[in-house]
Amino acid sequence: MGGAAPEGLPGWVTLLRAPNPGPMTLDGTNTWVLRAPGDPYGVVVDPGPLDEGHLRRIADHGPYEMVLITHGHHDHVEGAARLSEILGGTPVLAADPAHRIGSAAPLTSLSVGRLTITTVDTPGHTSDSVCFLVTDGDSRAMLTGDTILGRGTTVVAHPDGDLRAYLGSLELLRAYEQVPMLPGHGPARPDVSALARDYLDHRRERLAQVEAALAAGARTAEEVVAIVYPDIDPAVRFAAVWSAAAQLDYLNHTIGESGTPAGRLDPL
Repeated sequence: MGGAAPEGLPGWVTLLRAPNPGPMTLDGTNTWVLRAPGDPYGVVVDPGPLDEGHLRRIADHGPYEMVLITHGHHDHVEGAARLSEILGGTPVLAADPAHRIGSAAPLTSLSVGRLTITTVDTPGHTSDSVCFLVTDGDSRAMLTGDTILGRGTTVVAHPDGDLRAYLGSLELLRAYEQVPMLPGHGPARPDVSALARDYLDHRRERLAQVEAALAAGARTAEEVVAIVYPDIDPAVRFAAVWSAAAQLDYLNHTIGESGTPAGRLDPL
């Protein structure tokens, strides 16, 4: 996909979608280019996979002051080193030092021209997941990576993914009412707070289903999936097993803290 300014979003937002559609990536990874009108330098968020054509399209929208990473999954970060090389050494900033290039600076509050970028720590999908709140005067947008998707729900893959942390991150994002959301996959949405509430409701419903499956005798993630996700597409069954393992881990710790012996549930 070439450059596109999604309808209803600030004029400083451009979407460059990577050509990697699939069951886990939806239409492909969303690479977001941010540049306030008149500013000489922009910012790239999530360069995506190591696809030369996609990285060259990103470079064509330069120059950039920095490349930002929402989390370390390959479909978001794999192309970062090559993009930095194409751009002549533009630094890559990420929460995980393993993904930083040319800068040891932590992700905090950043300024690029008129844009102010504030890092919001949102672990759960992965341990290094962050969101970016970007402002230009009264105009704002939240880049959510895979913490909240534009369509469907995200996977919390145990053990790096942690459901307790994820629920806390969703509660945090509920505070950003009427802030447009730029996700890592799927379409932009007008209100990140509303999506966070929907996600929380969905997770609570799913946990209730998992508890019912345990009451029916399930003990492993595979057994939970067989009961809770009976019609799941085989192509994404592995992701359901990951999520079930995270749900069992969450319930296991919750049971332990409530006074019932922990360790009786097997996430594997």
